[in-house]
Amino acid sequence: MGWALLLVAASFVFFYLLFFDPWGLHPVDGWLQARLNYHAGDMEMAAGKMEGQLWTCSMHPHILEDEPGPCPVCGMTMVPVSGGGQGARGAPSKSGEREILFYRNPMNPTITSPVPAKDEMGMDYVPIYADEVDQAVDQGATVTINPVVIQNMNVQSALVERRDLDLEIRTVGYLEYDQEHMVTVTTKYSGWVEEVYVNYVGEPVRKGQPLFEIYSPELVQTEQELLSAIEYAKKFDASRTEAGHRASALVDSARERLRYWDISPDQIDNLERTGEVFRTLQVVAPASGLVMKRMPGLEGMAVRPGMEVYHIADLRSLWVSIEVYEHQVAQIDIGSAAEVELTYFPGEVFRGKVRFIEPELSEATRTLRMKIELPNLDGRLRAGMFGTVRFHPTAARQALVVPTQAVLRTGQRNVVIVDLGDGSFAPREVQIGHEGGGYAEILEGLDEGDRIVTSSQFLIDSESNLQAAVQKMIAQRSAEEGI
Repeated sequence: MGWALLLVAASFVFFYLLFFDPWGLHPVDGWLQARLNYHAGDMEMAAGKMEGQLWTCSMHPHILEDEPGPCPVCGMTMVPVSGGGQGARGAPSKSGEREILFYRNPMNPTITSPVPAKDEMGMDYVPIYADEVDQAVDQGATVTINPVVIQNMNVQSALVERRDLDLEIRTVGYLEYDQEHMVTVTTKYSGWVEEVYVNYVGEPVRKGQPLFEIYSPELVQTEQELLSAIEYAKKFDASRTEAGHRASALVDSARERLRYWDISPDQIDNLERTGEVFRTLQVVAPASGLVMKRMPGLEGMAVRPGMEVYHIADLRSLWVSIEVYEHQVAQIDIGSAAEVELTYFPGEVFRGKVRFIEPELSEATRTLRMKIELPNLDGRLRAGMFGTVRFHPTAARQALVVPTQAVLRTGQRNVVIVDLGDGSFAPREVQIGHEGGGYAEILEGLDEGDRIVTSSQFLIDSESNLQAAVQKMIAQRSAEEGI
């Protein structure tokens, strides 16, 4: 019984609202008006067909047809282009209002709609007007964007300016001994090593420090000849005869022979002063540094002329061996300044200069090897240390530059978006030169003072390409119809 009463009450309320409409809703009139609008739309579509109305697909707005029907791509029913055929070609309507070609998703320009719509975030689709289609299709279409949309897209711009373009060339390298400050200790006579004073690799030595003692019969014989020549020359000291000159020549010859064998002047003076033949002679270090190589089992060994007994490296300077790619070679020359950072000394920068550049590129790596001379007066640096090397050459003086992020790279061309003001933007192809320090050199395509977009430019470029494609198709259609 209760359900029946509830059903009767609901029916009474429905019919009351349907016929009396106390709030002015007029549902019946709305339904009738909708049907009238539907038939009016059919009449308008028929009239549009007579007036050259174009039809497009809501999923593929680049398709334009003279008659309604299914889309040749997806099969969806095509809809009339807003504003009729003339409006679609960019001409203003008879009423003077701007003609809308289509609506596009504000976050994804590839999504369009022939009617107003909202995206999944609730944002309104942006209308694309016919008068926004630029005629310069080769450079893309000029795009006019609502200021609110510009703010939502976070569009930022910067001026094209002139400045010195400083590059940063970064590579890695390792420390090695300075080849110009390395010496080899050898003898120019045969003998036997009897006592060794420097016994291990890595031991520091000073110039003139004794390394080992050697006994050589040739040295002993030459020492005796020198002493004998000195005694013989003393007999003719007071006379200026021919025999006295020959005696002096013998003394000079014996001294010169010892010098040729790398006997130091101090050792020769000591020999002449004492008049005693030294059975062994001390071989001293010719330079200061570290012992990098020592012949093993040296004590008691027989040595021959030319045998490498010690190898000493001067550590007052080291070389940093690096490799640079061939496209960077032109920016580096002998004497170029370099900064070296070593992991062993974090936060500390060492400065050096390019000392040597090899004459040939590596065929395997397409790199060129270089040597950087690095001072090491305090002796903290060691060969084998690994570090990062940076060069900061100036590639161009007062060059026309733009921020690197402003350039859109397609692989075949480089494009920037120019801010024309009042919400209008246009793509422009440019030729790029050197790049570095966050800037790119512009060789052609821009002038000083132009304003270019530095963020969200890919959205504007997508919109421009889309409008350019529509403009091309409309222009082709117009040419076919003789309009």
